[in-house]
Amino acid sequence: MNSQQAARTPRAGREPGLSLSYGYGTDRGLRRELNEDSFIASDPVFAVADGMGGHEAGEVASGMCVRALAGMPQLATGERTATASVVQHFLASADDSIRAATGSRAGTTLSGVVVVEQMGVPYWLVMNIGDSRTYRLSQGQFAQVSVDHSEVQELVDTGEITAEQATVHPRRHVVTRALGTGDDTEADYWLLPIEEGDRVMVCSDGLNGELSDDRMLGILSAVEDPQEAVDALIQAALRSGGRDNITVIVIDARNVLNDAGMATTAPRTASAAEDEDTLPRAAASEDCP
Repeated sequence: MNSQQAARTPRAGREPGLSLSYGYGTDRGLRRELNEDSFIASDPVFAVADGMGGHEAGEVASGMCVRALAGMPQLATGERTATASVVQHFLASADDSIRAATGSRAGTTLSGVVVVEQMGVPYWLVMNIGDSRTYRLSQGQFAQVSVDHSEVQELVDTGEITAEQATVHPRRHVVTRALGTGDDTEADYWLLPIEEGDRVMVCSDGLNGELSDDRMLGILSAVEDPQEAVDALIQAALRSGGRDNITVIVIDARNVLNDAGMATTAPRTASAAEDEDTLPRAAASEDCP
């Protein structure tokens, strides 16, 4: 799924039981010559990659990233059997390919979800590297699940600036982790039980850089159809200035068979995720951000 494709109708999930509908779209924005975003939206993998590295190089990096994810066997079978280590294997392959193709002069962020099942219980396996974002609207609560790998996020974490100051900080676009460049290329992962009515949004920073959380929540709450919600979010970002490429995926979960009160996991690396028993009775007790 390259950066020029966008669906106009939601897609349905392939398996009985859990039903997914989703929409997706991308726009070059009003100030950029090229669209360096790429995305994949095919059950069970939904992800946005935002390329970096100058003219055309960012597009190469993000495209390689989503093509690597498209090689996951779960996309061909429709099975929800992926793990964090499986996903990280394909991201490591993407990292190698980007470095070979660009001489480590280009990179890409990545954020999104892979729908997985453990003991018949469905989960969002959230992955993130860089400053693209994954949000969840669940049981009336809207929150960013992913945590930015960026200089300003580190300043927020240490209390040197506020979250509000981070939105206008001159170094807000400087990421500290990416695929294809730098030393730290491993994604963080969260495992969240899917709740009935969950709505997940994945986006590049061209969206959240233009719209506040309250504005995004307002659209996600008011527009029922996921594709129409995607279109409304992109149009709102364009009306706010459209200073960067804008890519959005919205996924809705219905017919969820799940037990209330399931634990969620805190952010961790793929290796930590595999070392830890993540089945429902032994999941980490920390709440996700």
